[in-house]
Amino acid sequence: MTQFLSFIGDNIQTFLHFTAFANLTVGHLVMIAIGLIFIYLAIAKEFEPMLLVPIGFGILVGNIAFVPGFKIGVYEAGSVLNYLYFGVIQGLYPPLIFLGIGAMTDFSALISNPKLVLIGAAAQLGIFGAYALSLQLGYSPTEAGAIAIIGGADGPTAIFLSSKLAPDLMGAIAISAYSYMALVPVIQPPIMKLLTTKKERLIRMKPPRAVSKKEKIIFAITGMLLTTFIVPSGIPLLGMLFFGNLLKESGVTKRLADTAKGPLIDIVTILIGLTVGASTQATTFLTWKSVGIFALGAGSFVIATFGGVLFVKFLNLFLKEGNKINPLIGNSGVSAVPDSARVSQVVGLQYDKTNHLLMHAMGPNVAGVIGSAVAAGILLSFLM
Repeated sequence: MTQFLSFIGDNIQTFLHFTAFANLTVGHLVMIAIGLIFIYLAIAKEFEPMLLVPIGFGILVGNIAFVPGFKIGVYEAGSVLNYLYFGVIQGLYPPLIFLGIGAMTDFSALISNPKLVLIGAAAQLGIFGAYALSLQLGYSPTEAGAIAIIGGADGPTAIFLSSKLAPDLMGAIAISAYSYMALVPVIQPPIMKLLTTKKERLIRMKPPRAVSKKEKIIFAITGMLLTTFIVPSGIPLLGMLFFGNLLKESGVTKRLADTAKGPLIDIVTILIGLTVGASTQATTFLTWKSVGIFALGAGSFVIATFGGVLFVKFLNLFLKEGNKINPLIGNSGVSAVPDSARVSQVVGLQYDKTNHLLMHAMGPNVAGVIGSAVAAGILLSFLM
């Protein structure tokens, strides 16, 4: 009987040793709290729920403390999460997301007013500003390049570039990029109001002209050729973006376009969100480098917004009355589509309830998507 009780006791002790309670650390609790905050923001505040719910839940999954060796964690070879994470570390998921983005994007506003592409380019100042700051703070050139792309407010691009340049920092970079994308409605309005006058906020822009189907098809093809000839290293993102757009605009591949912008992008979003969240295991994620990445990400996002708004003000110096651009659309140069364009609309309506800026803001917004992918290609070309 005594031997039996001892056997039972040993088994219970062994069982308890393998529970998450026995292996829990303060770091795990911190990350679980962050995951719960993400889920709260997604559900209660509706901040990017399609992204923050999978990421927040992934953070919870990744921070259930366990004893290594059972092929459970995202970093353990042979585990289910590790197989799913393969698409992140090899840069497979971001191009598929860009394919879906291309299939759901209408470039009409940009085609009808080509100078708006300059605003999207100006907003990429945040990327190169963050790159310089990262170097000054002691990050290596490859780490600085991966961190800098956060300024583009483009989660898939951030994941793609960090998977190539700084895989060990990918979790922190991805979480930072998606966090600031979700916080666009909070971060950008104060900056936009600070940098503009009441008169500038009331500027009315000419309605965009109608764009023909032929123009859209030509844009998809020439846009791909032009950008990839300049930055061949951006082919995985830019090629898929314009391919998706061609599927949409050609009018003869509706089923393919619907698949790309529907089931495909939804599945990839689930996988990328869950696995990126799971990669934030406290034992590998909670470092001073991660904290620095969040600070630099915030700085790059602010610089990008400053760059877009101030560039419109500068551009207006050379434009005649009636052709001037409302600087409130300058913020939409960051590629958080369509959230930053909606911010332009919301802030504009606060000052004139009949001045709708959304269609105008979509021009620099989609230009920002192209711009961030081009910037990623540039960084990749001289840092690899």
